[in-house]
Order: sequence, then structure tokens, then C-alpha cells
Amino acid sequence: MAIGWAFLGDVVPLYALYALLFAAHGLSDAQISVLFGMWSAVGILAEVPTGALADRFSRRGALVVAGMLQAAGYALWVAFPSFPAFAAGFVLWGLAGSLVSGTFEALLYDGLATVDAEALFARVLGWVRAVGLIAQLPAALATTALYAWGGFPLVGWVSVGCCLGTSVVASRLPEAPRTAADEPEPATVKPSVTGSYVATLRAGLVEATAHPGVRAAVLAVALLTSIDAVEEYFPLLARDWGVPTGLVPVAVLGIPLAGAAGAFLGGSSGRLRTGAVAALVAAAAVGLAAAGLSRQPLGLVAVAGSYGLYRLALVVVDARLQDRIDGAARATVTSVAGLGTDLASFAVYAAWAAGGVVLVAALLAVIGVSLRWLIPPRTRRIRGRKTSGS
Repeated sequence: MAIGWAFLGDVVPLYALYALLFAAHGLSDAQISVLFGMWSAVGILAEVPTGALADRFSRRGALVVAGMLQAAGYALWVAFPSFPAFAAGFVLWGLAGSLVSGTFEALLYDGLATVDAEALFARVLGWVRAVGLIAQLPAALATTALYAWGGFPLVGWVSVGCCLGTSVVASRLPEAPRTAADEPEPATVKPSVTGSYVATLRAGLVEATAHPGVRAAVLAVALLTSIDAVEEYFPLLARDWGVPTGLVPVAVLGIPLAGAAGAFLGGSSGRLRTGAVAALVAAAAVGLAAAGLSRQPLGLVAVAGSYGLYRLALVVVDARLQDRIDGAARATVTSVAGLGTDLASFAVYAAWAAGGVVLVAALLAVIGVSLRWLIPPRTRRIRGRKTSGS
């Protein structure tokens, strides 16, 4: 069921064309940039509060609502194509993304924990991430066909249907029952603060920032995940390295496939030592830098290999964070990492603007070195308690 949710969530045809939709209805580059800025701002502001909502009420419900909000945003775009409707759609999409961020990982981990199978978290997460990347391929083919048959309206309404489909599938995901033990301890709440939502929010923030092991893992996830922003530039790389524009989609096809392979293997690499994970990230940085220095179409092969290693390491690091969280506010803690990713992504954009892929590779290398101290050792549960592993 989780695999189906991931597939539907990433096979939305409108992803590849929404910027062109805006331009086709008269928006300037400046107006489109404003829309992207609004989208980012909503995501940053809503990231942690929506994580606490999922923890306090229902993580499964948060995923259902997220699909409905995203569908509503796209429906506005198709039915009323104008700047106000595009802005409102981005607000809804930003809220939807915030509801999903951290919530799915928390739902999955605690669901596995109820059957003493949390050790399988990395493997299942790797499968889900791999399917999400592979889904980009049929999505690209479907987008081409849908646009040829019915233009932007058909692409948009099919995308609305895909988002509603994710809500339907999400409603079938199992959710671990909440117990009194899941409530935040009264001692963690200031006497002047009332309301269980506030208590949940504060419990998550305290665990994410005050517990050294969790804080380091949150930072590791935030920094490493931010590098994924470079994915938006892969078509530009291919064009700049001499690939004809018409062949760019085919030329970059191997990159998400390599990422899917890396994510899949990451699920079986949970026992990797911290130094090995850092070495994988460093190797990915070296490959990315070599490709950037060569500036040849063949360099896309090195980019694909680097992306596969990166995705493998990302699954391992995400799993280490979930393994470190002890409190009930798991989605809130994970959302703090998501907030850190949003903020750190600006450094990736700045690195790209200043030095292109080579400077981004240097940034990835620095992050790889830092992981040696940030990633906590793997833990395992023995008779109800956590113990550290290598």
C-alpha cells in the first residue's frame, strides 16, 4: 500500500509542465519567480506546525488531507488560470507538502515498531523512494501523450485525479493506535501552556534540539537532503554539455534510474558503519566534480553514478534519524529536519549560481566529511530498550 501511495504521488503529469502553464497564460519570469517564492515560504512556515498536527491527531489523516489540498490547488490552476489562482494553488500545494514531510516516515516507522519490525524501516523506505523515482518515467511519457491529446486542461485534470488517488490509497495505510503513553509528559510543558497540540509541538521541538544524538541526526538529514535540489538542474547540465535539446529527456533518463537503484540498495545497507556512509557521499562528490570538469555528454554517466550513491546514503541517514527518535512526536522531529532542508537548499542554489556543479560537488564533499561526526551509530532494540551498534 505504501508503494502505491508513493507511485501515485510521483506520477503527477503536471509536474513537468506547470511553469510552461504559467507562461502560456501571460505570466512573466518575475511573476513566476514570485509564485515559487510563495511556495517556498509556505513550506518553511508550515513545516513544523503541520508535523505536530500529524502527531497530535492522525498521521494517516494528514496524508489524506495533503492529497486533497494538492488536488484542489491544481483544480484552481486549470479552472481559473490566472495569477491569483496560481498563487492560491501554490499555497495549497505548500501546505500539502508540509503535511507529508516527516509524516510518512513517522507513520511507517511506528507502524513497523508495533510488530517489532522497525529494523526493516530502511529497507521499506528504500523501496518507497525507489518507486517514487521510477515513477518519473511513466509520468514523463504520460505527460507527452496527454498534452498532445488535450493540452494543459487534460494534463491538469489527470493530475487532480492522481492526487485524489493518493488520498484514497493513504486512507488505507495502517496507523499504529495511539495510547496514553504516546502523550507528551506533563513535565515537558510549561505551566502557562495549555492544549495538547501545543504540548506535542513543544515535545517535538525539545527532542529535536535538546537531545544531542537526535539533534545531530536531524542536522545530518537536513544537510544531506538539501543536495537533492540539484536534481532540478540536470536537464540544464545535459544542454550545456552539448546534448541537443530534443534529446535531453532521454539523456538524463539514467539519472533517476540510478537514484532508484541507490535507494533500493540503501534499504539493505542499514548496517553500514558511519565512516562507510561518509565515504559513499565523498565518492559521490568526486564523481559529480569530475563530470562537471569534463563538461562532456559522457559526464552524465558519472552524474548518474553519483546520484545513485547519494540516494543510497540518504536512505541510511534517514533511517538513523528515525531510529534515534524516542518520543511520540516523531513527525514533528522529522519536520524539523525538513525545515532545515528547506533552509539549507538556499545554499545549494547559491553554490550553483556561483560555481555550477563543481561548487555543488564541493559542498557535498563538505557535508560528507561532516557526516562522520553527525550520523549517530545504528541502534537496535533489546527487550524494550535501545542499544548502540557500530
